Amino acid sequence: MIVVEDLHKHFGGFHAVDGASLEIKQGSITGLIGPNGAGKTTLFNVVAGVHHPTSGRVFMQGEEITGRTPHELFHKGLLRTFQIAHEFSTRTVRENLMVVPAGQTGESIMNTWFRRGRIREEERALASKADEVLEFLTIDHLADERAGNLSGGQKKLLELGRTMMVDAKIVFLDEVGAGVNRTLLNTIGDAIIRLNKERGYTFCMIEHDMDFIGRLCDPVIVMAEGKVLAQGAAAEIMQNEAVIEAYLGTGLKNKVKAEVGA
Repeated sequence: MIVVEDLHKHFGGFHAVDGASLEIKQGSITGLIGPNGAGKTTLFNVVAGVHHPTSGRVFMQGEEITGRTPHELFHKGLLRTFQIAHEFSTRTVRENLMVVPAGQTGESIMNTWFRRGRIREEERALASKADEVLEFLTIDHLADERAGNLSGGQKKLLELGRTMMVDAKIVFLDEVGAGVNRTLLNTIGDAIIRLNKERGYTFCMIEHDMDFIGRLCDPVIVMAEGKVLAQGAAAEIMQNEAVIEAYLGTGLKNKVKAEVGA
């Protein structure tokens, strides 16, 4: 689905992504982990068109998409969510979903004068689809609630719901579990698995909760200092000496080993 070749992104003298290469297979839920400052979110931003790369290339299903804008990638089915949810806080949860599809008739001022019937018909269809999405995510009871009143976890579910309002092919999730209680995190995990299994979504997710990663992701890719450090199944990654050192540092790693008698 996605191939990243020798990707670099520099901010002045800081090399946030420094020669990263990786592949995300179609139909997978791929985890992307690493210590803070490893370059994970910057990599997401480059792939999703938020930042232009300093060098390197990105391909989606064999087509080069390097430097494409977020709205161009949106139309190709590449979407991303953010660590801090971005909702229209004064609009209802249902309305937040209804605004997602592009090319709506009501976006034209002329159409609001001359095609009101068509606009009403589209809005009814969008409202119906939004309600189906909310039921899928088990938050249909919040349809008429203002989005700004939702909890952090509910906002993450709403962001996931936005991807369901269009024909998403791959979704990049940036710390979907951050600040979310365990019950809602399980609900989010269930929704991701169902979207993957039932609707064919491909996911790549940044996450620090290794239990969550272990439940959902195969493979797991590890980044450190802007590079790909390791890749494999979650259980293998958690036993990888280089990965442990990247997270803990040599001194702490040796201390942990001594404490457990390793």
